[in-house]
Amino acid sequence: MKILIAPLNWGLGHASRCIPLIRQYVADGHEVILGGDGDSLVLLRKHFPQLRYVYIAPLTLRYSSGKRQVWAMIRALPQIIRWAIKDHMMLRAVLHEEKIDRVISDNRFGLYNKEVESIYITHQLHIMFPKIWKWLEPLAENLHARICTRYKEVWIPDFEDPKQNLAGELSHPRKTVNGKWANIKLNYLGPLSRFSTSSSPQHNTSYSVVAVLSGLEPQRTILEKNIVGHYRNSSQSVLVVQGLVSKPKTVIKWGNITLVPTMSDEELQNAILGAERIIARSGYSTIMDLYTLGVLEKAELIPTPGQPEQEYLAQYLSDRTLQGNL
Repeated sequence: MKILIAPLNWGLGHASRCIPLIRQYVADGHEVILGGDGDSLVLLRKHFPQLRYVYIAPLTLRYSSGKRQVWAMIRALPQIIRWAIKDHMMLRAVLHEEKIDRVISDNRFGLYNKEVESIYITHQLHIMFPKIWKWLEPLAENLHARICTRYKEVWIPDFEDPKQNLAGELSHPRKTVNGKWANIKLNYLGPLSRFSTSSSPQHNTSYSVVAVLSGLEPQRTILEKNIVGHYRNSSQSVLVVQGLVSKPKTVIKWGNITLVPTMSDEELQNAILGAERIIARSGYSTIMDLYTLGVLEKAELIPTPGQPEQEYLAQYLSDRTLQGNL
């Protein structure tokens, strides 16, 4: 089977959680073609240099530097709509050139085609808005459900059991019977992580604190500066993984602080396992990685300002940790 796998280029999380799927397909003897744009595609190409790839419609977004992102997202809506339409058209061109059997889209809304088996990956069936905009949530969820009906299946990287799941309300739609999700085939895969606990790697205990950064600018840089400023005069050894996969692999040392653009999976896993404290955004793919490594309880999850789903996840997982449910 020939499979095209294409993640959304919005931070690195969508690409990161596609890595275990690609590994499994390759191991099973299928032909995988990577698709996408920007840093997400760069990340996948670094992990799978032997695989062919295709560029599809690029999406370049920026957050506001303030604590609210609503207006930044409203301004971006026309761009997002144009991008989804272009994605759909470019997929048609790819299918004209390639005999593809399955298309797997991680949150690329327009990447489907009725001529092939189209799969959509998302953990966010329930769309969250800031309090003042809560009244828009049913509309947004209904729109998302309509997008999902264009796909044969929707794959959700979470546990189906609400008592186990990591994404809480996000991954479970409000109405599954006689509602908008009733005719959509939902397939819960369990958490997807690029890390593996099947081996026993050596723990890198060189760093007391490991900060793993990702996400859109300028918020990624703002968090990096805050972490460096906070630990500059500390006696603790700090590693900051900047999440800049397109940047040359250089190491910068400022006293007790080490900054690296990116690390291999094995290097990062060893550093995380050896750390006393982990700092990261509460993005869902990061949460799945930390859960897989069994280190959620020692992680400080910092939501991107004005991003309700990250604010919800940070609070939801904090409550579960306190209750001993993780």
